[in-house]
Amino acid sequence: MAAADTIVDSELDDRELRHVMNELSREEQDGAQKVQVFAERLLNVYNDAALALMISIGHRTELFDKLADLDPSTSTEIAEATGLNERYVREWLGAMTTGGVVSHNPHTHRYWLPAERAALLTRAASPNNLASVAQWFAVLGSVEDKIVDAFTHGKGVPYSAYGRFHEVMAEESNQTVVGGLDNHILPLVPGLIEELHRGIDAVDVGCGRGKALIHLAKRFRNSRFTGVDCSEETIREANAEAAEFGLTNLKFECTDAAKWDATDDFDLVLAFDAIHDQPAPDRVLANIRRALRADGLFLMQDIGAASCVHGNMNHPVGPFLYTISCMHCMSVSLAGGGPGLGAAWGKELALQMLDEAGFNDVRVEQLPHDIINYYYVAYPSP
Repeated sequence: MAAADTIVDSELDDRELRHVMNELSREEQDGAQKVQVFAERLLNVYNDAALALMISIGHRTELFDKLADLDPSTSTEIAEATGLNERYVREWLGAMTTGGVVSHNPHTHRYWLPAERAALLTRAASPNNLASVAQWFAVLGSVEDKIVDAFTHGKGVPYSAYGRFHEVMAEESNQTVVGGLDNHILPLVPGLIEELHRGIDAVDVGCGRGKALIHLAKRFRNSRFTGVDCSEETIREANAEAAEFGLTNLKFECTDAAKWDATDDFDLVLAFDAIHDQPAPDRVLANIRRALRADGLFLMQDIGAASCVHGNMNHPVGPFLYTISCMHCMSVSLAGGGPGLGAAWGKELALQMLDEAGFNDVRVEQLPHDIINYYYVAYPSP
């Protein structure tokens, strides 16, 4: 019996060994498959990153706008219609065609932009023009070396390092903020449009080139508008544009919002995507509270995110937000000696900071067409 037991034990050992080897083999196969899947994902990332640069160029050169108006055309005809160099146009079309953005007939060598794509890529599509967003990748890429250095010294990168920042920001503001003011943003506050028609005092903190205020000042002639921003460049351009329209109910001032000393001056304070990258966001919020009259209102648009990473796992543009933040929002705050809240400072922290600044009655809204922002309707504490 001892010999038989030995044989049985040996057979069991062999089966267990084969089982273990099979499991190891399956794990290796699964591991290899996971590597392949991730490799394919990375290739898609690189292709899409390349397309983002080409989409930005297509927007800036107005190629998308022209293609939307043309019948199917050759690269030569497109170049003639746009006044651009044919060789560059042809190479750009190669990227757009292989990337599935522009359609192409290989027999006639003609290209066209389908209507469903033009609806998201042309200036006529505002505020749904997503081609303008692609400009941010080039803006951020221009400071990559400085950001890499900042990973070591931790001091951040100042606004002055970002070429075209104010230009691109103004275009985005004109498209997303101005485009949504009348039908979406102002109606968040019942009666606000009527008050603006009657006449109130309003200020936009971090107004940039003043696109939103220029729109409001043109529509609500009885109200008085002020824009404050720390950039002399943007204030100069905002004042110049306001002068072109002859707007006597609007003025712009170069002011650091952290040092702003307005007191009981305004019925309405606006801040569009301006608080989270401040060097001193707590002081800015406190100054906004002091600038408001007792029955005033603070309407703040800021990034719609949670204050923790796991709360943003299903965010439709989570990686985009954290990238923009790392390479700009967080960094410019740190460069100014600030806390570097970042774009994803989140609703929880925003509500806490609003409360600490003296806003104990805050309502948070979202707009159906806006996947990026929250809108905070905040009333000052008594």
